[in-house]
Formats: sequence, C-alpha cells, structure tokens
Amino acid sequence: MAPRQKKQLVHEDNSTKGEWIRRFKANPFVFIGTIVVLIIVIVAFVVVPAIVPEAGGRSVDLNFGSYDKIPISYVPGNYFATMQGNIARWYQNYLNESNAQTINQMVWRQAFEETVLHIAMLQEMKQAGYVAPEAVVDREVAQLPQFQENGRFSVARYRQMDKISRLDLWREVQESIAKQHYLNDVMGLRIPSGEGAFVGNMTARVRSFGMAVFPLDSYPNEEVINYALSEPDLFRITHLSRITINSSEREARQVLDSIKEGTKTFEEAARELSADSYADRGGEMGVRMAFELTSDVPDSQERETVISALPGDYSPVVKVPSGWAFFRAEEAVRPLDTVDTANIDKVRSYMRSFERGRIENWLFDQASLFTAAAGESGFDAAVEEQGVQKRDFGPLPLNYGGVSMENLFTTLSAQSISELIPAESDEKFWRIAFYTPLETPSEPLVVGDNVLVLYPREETIKETADTEEINTFYSTFVSSNAETSLRSHFLHSERLDDKFVATFLQYLFSFN
Repeated sequence: MAPRQKKQLVHEDNSTKGEWIRRFKANPFVFIGTIVVLIIVIVAFVVVPAIVPEAGGRSVDLNFGSYDKIPISYVPGNYFATMQGNIARWYQNYLNESNAQTINQMVWRQAFEETVLHIAMLQEMKQAGYVAPEAVVDREVAQLPQFQENGRFSVARYRQMDKISRLDLWREVQESIAKQHYLNDVMGLRIPSGEGAFVGNMTARVRSFGMAVFPLDSYPNEEVINYALSEPDLFRITHLSRITINSSEREARQVLDSIKEGTKTFEEAARELSADSYADRGGEMGVRMAFELTSDVPDSQERETVISALPGDYSPVVKVPSGWAFFRAEEAVRPLDTVDTANIDKVRSYMRSFERGRIENWLFDQASLFTAAAGESGFDAAVEEQGVQKRDFGPLPLNYGGVSMENLFTTLSAQSISELIPAESDEKFWRIAFYTPLETPSEPLVVGDNVLVLYPREETIKETADTEEINTFYSTFVSSNAETSLRSHFLHSERLDDKFVATFLQYLFSFN
C-alpha cells in the first residue's frame, strides 16, 4: 500500500474515533442506549437464527410443542429455522429502538405457526396414504435454479453438493410436492362460473327496517303465577339436609343406622363422611322447590318420599348420580308463596327451560294484536300506543350467513342490535325480511329470546357496478377465506400442543 493511502486511512480512522468520542461526551446515556439497541437488533436477527442457546455446555433443545406428537423444534437448518430466518429478514426494514423486542417475538411466533401448518399438512397427506413419486421429485429437483447451466440441468453442479445436502434437499422437495397437493385439494376447488354473479346479485336489493321486539322476559308475573298454581306439586317448598356416600349402598345404610342409633350426629357424619358440596355445612342444602330435586333424585317415587318426609325424619337411602344418599327434612313441605318475588323468578326460570312454548304462544298473541294495530294506525303509531320496544336497522342486503367482503357486503352483525345476533343464519328471518311487502308488518317470528315483527320501510336497487365489483373479487375472497379457515383449523386443533410462550420466555426473551 502506498504511504499516501496509509496516511489517508489512518486519518479517517482517527477521524471516526474522534466522532465516536465526541458523541459519547456530548450525551453518554443516549449514545450507550443506541449501542444497546443495535446489539439487540443484531442478536435478534443475526445471532439467534444462527445458534441454539446452550446450558451447561450442552445445546438446548428449542422445543415449542408438538403436533400429532411430532416435535415442533428449532434446529439449525430445519424447516423452523429456515422460516425464522426468512421472516426475520423481511422484518428488518421495520425495526427501530422501540419495537425490537416485540418484532423478535412476532418473528418467532410466525415461524412457529408456519411450522405447525407444515407438519399438519404433511400429516394429513401421510394419513391419506399419499407419497410423492420418486420420478416426480427427481424432475422437480432437476429444475431447481442452482442446478441449471445454459438453461439445462448440470450434472456437474448437482454433484458439487455433498450427498447429505442432496438428500436433505430431495426430502424438502418431496414434502413441498405433498403440501402443494394438499393445498390444491383443499383450496383449489373450482368455483361455479355463476356463483360470483349470484352472490353479487344478493346485494342488489337493499332494505331498511323497523322492528317491534317482544322479549321472553316481558312475560308478565300474573301469567307465571297462574302457571305455578296450575302445577302446585312442582313448586312445593322443602328444606332438606343431605349425606352422600359414593362407595356403596351398604355403607350408606350403615352411616344412616349409626345416626339413628346416636353413635354420630347427622352434622358430624356429613362433615366426616359425606362426598358432596354440602359436607362442610353439615349437610345443609337450604330451601328447594320440588322440581329442583329432579337431578338430585332421578327416580320420581324416591324423590316424592324425600319431599314428603316430616320434620326431623330421615329418608331411606336412595340412588343419586354420584352414589347413594339419604336426606333429613328440616321443615314440613309447604306450598309456593306467590308473594315472594324470588319464588316467582324461580318459576319463570323453570318455564323458560321447560315451558318455553307457553311463553312464546303468549308473546305471539301480543305480536298479532300489535300487527293488527299497525295495519290500522301505522307501525310507529302502534309502537307508541302499545309501549312496544322498537329497533331500526339497515340498509341491508339479503346476506344469509353473514358473508363479510370488505365494505361491499353489509352484515347483520354490523347493525349492532343484540336481538338480531341469532338471525344471521336463520332462513325464516331472511325470507320474511325480504318477501314481506314494503310498509307492511310481517308475521311474528321467534329469534333467540325474542318474538319479532319486522316492518320493511324502504328498498333500493344498487347500481350494476357495485354487484360487478363483488363478482370480480369473489374468487379472491373465497381463496382468502379458505386459507384463513385452514390456518384456524390447524392452529386450534386438539392435536396441537402449543408451548411457544413458555419456550420463548425461557430461552429467547433473555436475549433481549
């Protein structure tokens, strides 16, 4: 090297050192912080992809879980490591001081998920009995760019690669072919030529609605009481204590005999021997209605014996789902107190579970009266006169199933009306909504916990350009939706043992 060049390099080197020293003296904390962030970035995106952490001088197995009991591990050179490296390089352009740690975790998580999908698809093909033919794999390998020379396969270039690397590459190509077949089978289903146009035409008619709501909870207390009085046995009030023995009927009888003989008190036996949730309370069950004992004592005759016991008496040992039990009556059975609102609430709850049809029939009658009034005085006037709950929603296309396509296809859920949540896939709802004449109240229909009356207010026909836009993007939408569904299926599968967070925090978070 010429002396002048050496002097120039020395001058530049001294100049660089001087600049670093000047920056350090000017603001040492910022300077050090910048260097630390630089080190974090280097470790996250250069060092970590190239090494596996070590513990006690031995390599640590970066195992993030398993799929179908196949380990999901980071090993230099394997699929996980390749994906981690590729994703890390892509994210490098987005790194800054504030997001290095977050992006590092995102890189590893995405690599993990891609590896799960890789293993899952290969397992699906394996279980289907598919193996890529050797001739097909050989042909694909021969077409790889690294083996091409003057547009043709080069044997010389192929032999420059060592045998182990060639075998690994061959297996990678074989797996890639299997995965591609799986994706073609699952996501490559042909879309009928008219389907996009049909879906687009679904948005052509758009309607806005008024809606009258008759909730199940509006069923009046008077009707609840009338029902309770018509079925007095169901709602008798009893106060019981209980001891449950799950070993054998014989042992349950022995415990009952010891209590009757005075060897143990009922409360002592409950705390020491009972195998139910009442043991800590000395067997105290509290007040129950007769119908609430159905699950405790399934046999109706045995249940009646328990309910009818006199105060202080013990029932015989009876069969219960968890073993055998006997009861002590704390008070005499008594009829329902209809003044107690808590009792009425219990009867209402029973009716919602076992007599729902009775409630719906009553609400249908109220809705029919409303419909008649709306036909005479108008929808809004009838709402005000009868004090009915009202909702307005729309404009909305006939979107059965809640198809969501950007801003092109409005969904029922986007209306943010709780009473409509169960209606998205209710065929009767959509039929009534779009075939009831405009400005005419519909027939009543049950949706979830409400009886509804729809009132179509307006209808517009969209321009052809809007429906054609949906037709244009429909195939892309279907493919994207299929891919999302596929990822969700595998990433939420019971066959996946996801230990990503634990492994990342133990071995990789410390690098940051």
